[in-house]
Amino acid sequence: MLKQIKETVEYLKSVTDTTPEIGIILGTGLGGLVSEIDIKFSIPYSDIPNFKSSTVEGHSGRLIIGKLSGKNIIAMQGRFHFYEGYEIKEVVFPVRVMKFLGVSKLIVSNASGGVNPNFEIGDIMILTDHINLIPNPLIGENINELGVRFPDMSEPYCSEMINYVDDIVKTNNLHVQKGVYVAVTGPTLETPAEYKYFRFIGGDTVGMSTVPEVITARHMGIPCFAISVITDLGVPGKIKKVTHEDVQLAAEKSEPKLTFIVKELIKKI
Repeated sequence: MLKQIKETVEYLKSVTDTTPEIGIILGTGLGGLVSEIDIKFSIPYSDIPNFKSSTVEGHSGRLIIGKLSGKNIIAMQGRFHFYEGYEIKEVVFPVRVMKFLGVSKLIVSNASGGVNPNFEIGDIMILTDHINLIPNPLIGENINELGVRFPDMSEPYCSEMINYVDDIVKTNNLHVQKGVYVAVTGPTLETPAEYKYFRFIGGDTVGMSTVPEVITARHMGIPCFAISVITDLGVPGKIKKVTHEDVQLAAEKSEPKLTFIVKELIKKI
């Protein structure tokens, strides 16, 4: 894997001239942040050695390099998911590449289903912790150049960046939630019994991404911030039949607030 990472990094360095400071992974229906980026390079995944294709509607499949809020950034407009049939190491491969390109902070967004009865569709939640029910991306031989065999996960989400967002929210009189994200494989949406289970074990939302990327970033010592748009509810009495299109639409409606928060956060870091 290390050989592939270095091969991909060498290619990206050969076609770009920017060293990114901050990595961003954009989730379902949340690609609009790209319109705020001063784009220097836009590279289809299909052109990048060892990158897979993003097959999910709402994930454009481009690597964006440019400036946002005065900082050099690299953004994935569309991520890879375990349910697409990729190996878990392939899902998180771009995070490895970001580290070797120079990224020192990672910001991740997603759309998720709320299981906290205090949540409503359209709420934005800052992740404070997670429960991982997807195969761990660190299973297998450990490569010491990437990180230690048993990485600490006592602070998966950076308290400093969360505090910055707390200040942004307070200053701008915004309403956000905080909570625990449960990561599952998908691609089926959850049954009512599963929603109850995720709430029982300590979850506030459930989704099919983010956590493998965060585990990988923490393995390499990259601090992470993650933010979720609640696009549907798994709360008894509020459960309705949901399609992927419904999820995209709900995410798009909340996108301006999420975009504002991310832009302000990047100014501070």
